[in-house]
Amino acid sequence: MIITSCGNSERMAKKLAKQLQATYSPLTIGAFPDGDAYLKFNASLRGQKVVIVQSFYPHPDMSLFDVVFAAETARDLGARKVILVAPYLAYMRQDTRFHPGEAISSRIMAKLLNNSIDKIITIDPHLHRYKSLKDIFTINAVTLTANEVLVDFIRKKFAGSHAENYVIMGPDGESYQWAEEIAKKAGLPVTVLEKQRVSSWEVHSRMLHPVPIKGKNVIIIDDIISTGRTIEEAARHAKKMGARSIITIGVHGIFVDDAMEKMKKAGVTTVISTNTIEKETSKIDVTPLIEDVLRKEK
Repeated sequence: MIITSCGNSERMAKKLAKQLQATYSPLTIGAFPDGDAYLKFNASLRGQKVVIVQSFYPHPDMSLFDVVFAAETARDLGARKVILVAPYLAYMRQDTRFHPGEAISSRIMAKLLNNSIDKIITIDPHLHRYKSLKDIFTINAVTLTANEVLVDFIRKKFAGSHAENYVIMGPDGESYQWAEEIAKKAGLPVTVLEKQRVSSWEVHSRMLHPVPIKGKNVIIIDDIISTGRTIEEAARHAKKMGARSIITIGVHGIFVDDAMEKMKKAGVTTVISTNTIEKETSKIDVTPLIEDVLRKEK
């Protein structure tokens, strides 16, 4: 087995190679003077299973492009099987045509990968209108969840023997079932915010299934933290209700448009994410989840 990366998930790729006793071989990626992409493998691939470990952030467009180039090249060089590990899979939120004339990017992304790779492994993809990845992928698609890892982290680092001091909050209606499952396993109370539009300019939030917040440490959990606006609103509500501290945990920490600054101004004291995207906030390691799946490929 040869494990490589297009640049975004090198640490995870190297760790997987070490744990699986596989060969890690970095790709050479660059450009010609006119801007054309240049990509080169640095190991013999004939007869090998090739695993490309690449999170689709930052630069989701180039990540997709590089993965397609790498996968097609691996096949051309005689690879027996090409597996993509995409800890964070971009374009999944674009799952319908919201306005006339728009591209349904998730379907285009999946079509490109269906034609280039044999199997995809990803963690907590944004499945809203799709029931599963099988709705858009014709190849073997493995969906993993970080739920158990999040529960273990919350138990060890926060709740532990002081569960009575913590509350889990889902920042919007879409997140409730997910937040409820994590809270149940962690033995913590859970609530969720529901947005109520008063007018075109005014939106209020109220708690569904209200629980006491005053004096508690509130853990706001979401799958993707991008601009931070949803977390910001939830944090302001928790602060208004008298929360002692506000912790935010996200599976995929993108953090664009000064998201960190906005969340902290809203009262968030701690921001934590997994290493599906490598950031300073990546304190939760999901590599073992992927390792378990790849071990069956050896």
